[in-house]
Amino acid sequence: MDTERSTLIEHIMRWFNLKRLIFTIMLTFFLISVLFPFYWMVSSSFKSYAEIGGREAVYIPGALRWDAYRELFDPNSPAFQDFLTNIINTIKVAVPTSLIAVFLSVLGSYAIARLHFRGKNILLNGILLVYLFPGVLLIIPLFAMLARIGDAIGFNIQDNLAVLILTYLAQTLPVALYMLTNYFRTIPDEIEQAALIDGCSRFQVMWRITLPLAVPALVTVGIYTFMIAWNEFLYAMVFLNNHNLFTMPLKISAIYNNPDPRPHVVMAASTIMTIPIVMLFLLMERYLTEGLTAGGVKG
Repeated sequence: MDTERSTLIEHIMRWFNLKRLIFTIMLTFFLISVLFPFYWMVSSSFKSYAEIGGREAVYIPGALRWDAYRELFDPNSPAFQDFLTNIINTIKVAVPTSLIAVFLSVLGSYAIARLHFRGKNILLNGILLVYLFPGVLLIIPLFAMLARIGDAIGFNIQDNLAVLILTYLAQTLPVALYMLTNYFRTIPDEIEQAALIDGCSRFQVMWRITLPLAVPALVTVGIYTFMIAWNEFLYAMVFLNNHNLFTMPLKISAIYNNPDPRPHVVMAASTIMTIPIVMLFLLMERYLTEGLTAGGVKG
């Protein structure tokens, strides 16, 4: 028995060398730094105000209190926030933004990757350059431009979710075009040329051959643009004044800035906002890995 135990210890000691020790320490530190803020947010949503605002940190709530979630969703709560309306508003903006961004970026990136015309590299780099500018620099000219168009056509850009979708496209389209262009360049051109010789049109080639091969990239771009629209705050703050049209980030900010502090409600709303994105990433992890890896190779 002692011989087997000593053999097991020696085997563990041989396996657990300095390199693996350093890797284990770094991995543990990384996991704690990533997972602990999420745990703190979720646990704080069940804490009382005294537990959150006390001098000493409370890592585990004394009880699972659902008061914060009732305030968000229960109409009978004295401080009912009607957070379901904000979730629906966010979905109304994020889903169309993602779908339109994927559709337009497929057409534009395929043209840049496959068609030959003057200045296409300058065009691609110029599109990416727009994405490098901070949103705060683009929002003033974008607001002024949309206001003039609205006055000319006859619609109000304030408190208009459709207009908010257009502003989100200004942030999502550049990176979507760049990612899909690099992915399309990794698909062998000979496959499409063979289909063209067989009599397919360019759109038939793109629909039947290129897009099925580009599913990982399409999913990656769709999730990435959806995440941007889901979490966007600055443009929504400028274009939305009606509280009934607030998206989730605006509503969380309004709860946080309320004169009556309710940090546990803020944490509960943040948890509800975060969980769908986390679940989406976990479900689409395989596509994300393939899309980001192949899209990062410039052909």
